[in-house]
Amino acid sequence: MTVIGLTGPSGAGKGEVARIMSAYSFHIIDSDAVYHNIVSSPSPCVDELKSVFGQGVVNCDGALNRKALSAIVFKDGNQEKLSILNSITHKYVVIAIRDTISRLEGEGAQVCVIDAPLLIEAGLLSDCDFSIAVLADKEPRIKRICQRDNIDTQSATARINSQKNDEYYISGTDEVIYNNGDLYALQDDVRAILEERGVI
Repeated sequence: MTVIGLTGPSGAGKGEVARIMSAYSFHIIDSDAVYHNIVSSPSPCVDELKSVFGQGVVNCDGALNRKALSAIVFKDGNQEKLSILNSITHKYVVIAIRDTISRLEGEGAQVCVIDAPLLIEAGLLSDCDFSIAVLADKEPRIKRICQRDNIDTQSATARINSQKNDEYYISGTDEVIYNNGDLYALQDDVRAILEERGVI
């Protein structure tokens, strides 16, 4: 089975590239969905986050209050807290993703895509046959984040400023796709990489 890694900063459009790839009948492993599943009910991950960030990041039902946690880690100057959050959640997400890869391989799947903004940091590059970074200019990223997460421009900008720069993704992956809004160009770029890599 071919495993493709898909990464990039928030608002760049990884999800759109994943949707394009799903049209080729590739199996998409959405790390955000994996994370959401892990923290949507009481779990060892939520317990560890509560012990570090306080009771205020947990709802009365035992699930993680993601909005409260985001307010802490994406605030200007809290890079250290974001790093702590990532170090805690990475291990749980990676285990779940690797379990899914093993299951898909056992089921005879031909291609799967790991859609993970923290693909590099989580150590998942070693699980991939090749990796793709999706990048975009700052303005379209801000607009997408505001629309997607229903937050204001200032909050979206703070989130962007807390993340790695483009060079980090360019140097850490095998291929780069720029997504500034032209869907047809994006589809062409994805197809070109898949053809070059012999996946389609």
